[in-house]
Amino acid sequence: MHEWLVAITEPVIATIDMLALLIVVGSTLEAFFYTCYRLFTPTSTHEWRQVWLRYARWLVAALTFQLAADIIETSVSTGWDSLGRIAAIAVIRTFLNYFLEKDLGETRELQHEREQEREPA
Repeated sequence: MHEWLVAITEPVIATIDMLALLIVVGSTLEAFFYTCYRLFTPTSTHEWRQVWLRYARWLVAALTFQLAADIIETSVSTGWDSLGRIAAIAVIRTFLNYFLEKDLGETRELQHEREQEREPA
């Protein structure tokens, strides 16, 4: 039974990790090209913030995918060493995700406050 579970989960884990990699690479390229473009055109702070918020959202998505792959990997882990390694990676990714989400929330809140200040009463 365990061999069957491993045979199924290994390609699933690899696929999810590949999706996370594609998200990171794609969003990094997008942020890079937007940044290069904005360096040579008049750009407001709002537009810069939008580029980085979009990039951060994609990074959160990629971290979530990687965490999902880690969770699946723990289901077929047999030794305490590998389980400890996976757990450590999952904790690190969870903390990264938490702080990235927290920064995104604070930025959204600040942006919302600024937009309300600009609106005429």
